[in-house]
Amino acid sequence: QAREEQARSLPDWLARPAPAEPDPPAPLAPSRPTGEEPATFSPRSSDDRQRFQRGRLVHHLLQYLPDLAPQAREAAARRYLGQAGHGLDAAAVAALVQETLSIMNAPAFAPLFGPDSQAEVPLAGLVPALGPASGPGKAIAGQIDRLCVLPDQLLIVDYKTNRPAPRDPAAVPEAYLRQMAAYRAALRLVYPGRRVRCALLWTDGPHLMWLDEARLDTAERALADAPS
Repeated sequence: QAREEQARSLPDWLARPAPAEPDPPAPLAPSRPTGEEPATFSPRSSDDRQRFQRGRLVHHLLQYLPDLAPQAREAAARRYLGQAGHGLDAAAVAALVQETLSIMNAPAFAPLFGPDSQAEVPLAGLVPALGPASGPGKAIAGQIDRLCVLPDQLLIVDYKTNRPAPRDPAAVPEAYLRQMAAYRAALRLVYPGRRVRCALLWTDGPHLMWLDEARLDTAERALADAPS
């Protein structure tokens, strides 16, 4: 009798099949977004190999040097670049050190490499849907090369190493805009109310380029509307 009373007291949903789960958002890899990728340098010529290597080395320096005290960065950069495996002469080492530190030491870029910044930050989030017809949104998983979290805003930087570096922001490839728009959309959900600014650091130079927010808005709409 006690068992019968217990059975009668159980909720009805225990005897019903579980409802169907909605399909998860379509996955999106921001580093491989939709859109045309620009042509890369050919690694066959000596000049292109050198430019590719130069970009890769600058990327490494910008990843690790900010963790060192400012007064220790130049010596550390020279030691790293001077390794025999890199095949750089003294003039090439000096030029790369000067160009890399000029970015890190520029007052306008100081927050990007200061104590509030992090390198190689993994990110998983959602590009929100624009409306019911757009579905649940797009899930993303990627890695931000440099993220700076400030009280009023976030700064996102992605390094581009093996591409010809445009000087005009209007010439930034659509694929890169969509990548950064996806990062921006995901971080806005994590840090509501804060402005999120995005930049590309072209290591073939090197120089830093802030991206136009109107173009990022357009790229985000294209991502949200893209078929799953």
